[in-house]
Amino acid sequence: SISAAFREHLRRLGLQDFPCGLGSWNKSRFHARTSPRSGRLGLGADPAGQEEAVPLGEESPEALMELLSDRHSPWALPPDLSPQDQHLREMAVLTPELIRGSNLFQVFRSLRIIGKGVDEVDEGLLQLEQLEELILSANQISRITSAHLPRMLKVLELCCNAVADLQDLCAQPPPELQHLGLGYNRLCGPSQDKYLTADFWPNLVSLDLSFNNFTNLLGLVSQLSSLQKLRVLVLQGNPLALIPTYRGFLVDSLPKLSVLDDIHIGPDERHQFHGLARQPELTRSEARVVVSIGEIKGVPDPSARQQLEVGSEAPVITYSYCVTYEF
Repeated sequence: SISAAFREHLRRLGLQDFPCGLGSWNKSRFHARTSPRSGRLGLGADPAGQEEAVPLGEESPEALMELLSDRHSPWALPPDLSPQDQHLREMAVLTPELIRGSNLFQVFRSLRIIGKGVDEVDEGLLQLEQLEELILSANQISRITSAHLPRMLKVLELCCNAVADLQDLCAQPPPELQHLGLGYNRLCGPSQDKYLTADFWPNLVSLDLSFNNFTNLLGLVSQLSSLQKLRVLVLQGNPLALIPTYRGFLVDSLPKLSVLDDIHIGPDERHQFHGLARQPELTRSEARVVVSIGEIKGVPDPSARQQLEVGSEAPVITYSYCVTYEF
């Protein structure tokens, strides 16, 4: 579960162990403090508010911070951890009371759990009430229940999972979500089109549906047109992207769109495709695939055969080849 992966991540950070946290190495600096919510100190600030002599047997904040930053230190940050992890460890040195117990969950604004084999988004995630960004790429998630998502969430990235149905995600979706990443999953249209509307995502600005199995361009566009704040859309890798008028139809149908498939939509392109949305008959439900063969080895050269034919009364030998493409 995501809670188990989160706990394992915190264990690796060692936020309550030397040189972080509270202990004999810094007890006098925090003994006089009574309010754990007295405010967050900026990194590098003097946690006591003034310079004081360090008691015997304790370490100064500067010395503890150096143990975290020196790459030769046994307490240095592992190379695969993020800048946010470094920030948390520095907080655990300068203001350890802010990340003790349940206070720790209020610190997190962003959580990235990538490639950890997570297949369940459980209700333990609700402890992170201030979470705004949740990145769960390259896991094994096939179902995600929206009731387990923090309500402050603005970014949800589920790229490279096994999501095939959006019904549970859309039951109580986070109302402020601005980016939804569903690329490289198993979504199929038209059964999933109905979940991609403003009724579920009123504040969505960016939507990634790349490399799924959406096939109905007209049906999908009719649903996406309700997303009035949508500015960035990625649909490449779906079968519908092979339709000849795919890009032009989308550009004209979604006039507020700024970026389609990572390519900016300029005024010239808008003008070029103007009116295409009113001609749905041009958007045929069939794909066009252009195959170019650069070089063939192991067969006679046709140009050499033609040279032999000039002025020759010998029988002409012809060759025919069959090439099969399987999709």
